[in-house]
Amino acid sequence: MSNEINAKLVELAQAVLAQLEEERPPAIHIPQRGLSNVFFDDGERILRLGDKTSKRSFLNIAHTKKFMQTMLVAEYAKRLVADDKHAGIRELYYALKHSIAKSKENTFEDQNESNIIIEDLERTLDVLREQLNLTADRRGFIYGDIEIRDSGDRFNASKLGRGGWAVPGNIEDITFKKANVDYILAVETAAMSDRLIEEKFPVQNNCLLVACQGQAPRGIRRLLSRLHVEMNLPVVVFTDGDPYGWYIYSTIKQGSINLAYLSNTLSVPEAQFVGMTMDDIETYELGGVTEKLKDLDKKRIEEELKYPWFQNRKWQKQLNKCKKMGVRIEQQALANKSLEFVAKEYLPEKIESKNFLP
Repeated sequence: MSNEINAKLVELAQAVLAQLEEERPPAIHIPQRGLSNVFFDDGERILRLGDKTSKRSFLNIAHTKKFMQTMLVAEYAKRLVADDKHAGIRELYYALKHSIAKSKENTFEDQNESNIIIEDLERTLDVLREQLNLTADRRGFIYGDIEIRDSGDRFNASKLGRGGWAVPGNIEDITFKKANVDYILAVETAAMSDRLIEEKFPVQNNCLLVACQGQAPRGIRRLLSRLHVEMNLPVVVFTDGDPYGWYIYSTIKQGSINLAYLSNTLSVPEAQFVGMTMDDIETYELGGVTEKLKDLDKKRIEEELKYPWFQNRKWQKQLNKCKKMGVRIEQQALANKSLEFVAKEYLPEKIESKNFLP
């Protein structure tokens, strides 16, 4: 794989060099980001990137700096791949940040600039950031009866204490050896994941628990996709009952707008949603522990009502009901019943009866 990635980086450089040798202004064509170039593939049930591209020309004053940044990042990635070394995206930013000779200009002003260039390279070369040996800070963990091999070490994620195994930013070299579980439960918050582990939910319900710790980072989404495909494990998602929790679910299921070009490797179209929902508020008498929607929540609902992937009748009902009720419900609100309620009643009953949203 490293030879293939190296070849793509070399090809990019050679294309620019060829233009210079022909005395043509060097330019790179980069697939456009943003909603205008993203569409929902009904057949595959994932978000995809369209075929619109933007021309990034060195001699266009509006593009000059980004062209330079693109070549700097590509060259740095080339060195990493050639040397078989890995660097964090924060390390890349500092390694490449400097003042340009005889000017007051910096190559990069902040990390957001280099992060965007990395994503541009991913789309242009059709590779993963991780395949360029660039990684982000790890976030999220898994707990359950699965054997994993990582850098020569083989271990069981249920034998590492209650903290489980912290998922690294790059899981491309990790292999899954054996999974003695029936399904994966992806949980939005670390606090709820800790509660479920303390109540022995993964053991008693024979599942692998994956803590997303908020919006699922790329490492977690890639992990879920690989486990689903390679180990044939169903994925059930458990988030807060609000437009942000529901969007977390949708990014796991069909990908995100910003990373639509990676949906094939970061999504699980067969994933199902177990909660929380507006119906739960009535079913479990949680009206006294809801939170009022904020203006940003209401705006998010209006956006989601229009998304093609939320056009399902059941999701339209939940979004409109949330809008009408004007409240949201958090996972931790289930503690109002008892600390054990979520692990002993709520989740087992809903999962056994397959009371899911699509």
